[in-house]
Amino acid sequence: MSMIIGHRGARNLWPENSLTGFRNLLDFPVEGVEFDVHLTKAGEVLVIHDPTLERTTDGTGRVADLSPGAHHSVVLKGSDGDTIPTLDEVLEIFAATDHEIHLELKTDADNLPYAGGLEERVLEAIDRHGVAARTVVTSFSHDVLARLKELRPDQRRLASMHLPEAERLGLEPGLRMLLDLADIIAIEKTLLSDNWATIMALVPADRLGVWTPNDEDELAGWLSRPLRQVTTDRPDLALKRR
Repeated sequence: MSMIIGHRGARNLWPENSLTGFRNLLDFPVEGVEFDVHLTKAGEVLVIHDPTLERTTDGTGRVADLSPGAHHSVVLKGSDGDTIPTLDEVLEIFAATDHEIHLELKTDADNLPYAGGLEERVLEAIDRHGVAARTVVTSFSHDVLARLKELRPDQRRLASMHLPEAERLGLEPGLRMLLDLADIIAIEKTLLSDNWATIMALVPADRLGVWTPNDEDELAGWLSRPLRQVTTDRPDLALKRR
């Protein structure tokens, strides 16, 4: 049976990457949660998807430029006053649960790995909260994944792939590269569907996941396939059709 992973908490149900969304996800019997982190120049690890504030908050500018503690005054759009959480705040929610934690390390506004040691800070945080054994560190960046592998070879890693990367690297060479960098490969749903036989021939089912189907019938179809995990913005619908 495929694991169901709540994407950015459950972003089609509550504001993405919000403490409200993460707390509400606990009411659903899903196996895992996914969220994203960025690093400020002051060294704070913040849970937010974009490297800039405009799309998901009432703020402007780069996440990296937030001064210490400023995230407490940046309100998430569509929320009842939720502000940008820190990694520690989110890990506190899941420390007492058995959820698998998919922690995505993002790159900066120039699509470069953060120079301030985001990888080290993330590993320190999951150790501090006692969740390293059930955390999967993830990234689109090969450099970030390689750094994580160097720092802690036994920490589980997930590499994400979408069409632009498959076109740039070639699907099969790209997958072979990712299989060396990561324990799990999560592939965008259209790319996976269109290349199912090729991908299944290269990637063992217990190392393969899909993101992010959200339609109820679409979810039913993916949940019937031999996959490790299905990452979705609608965990409620996924549970209904599993």
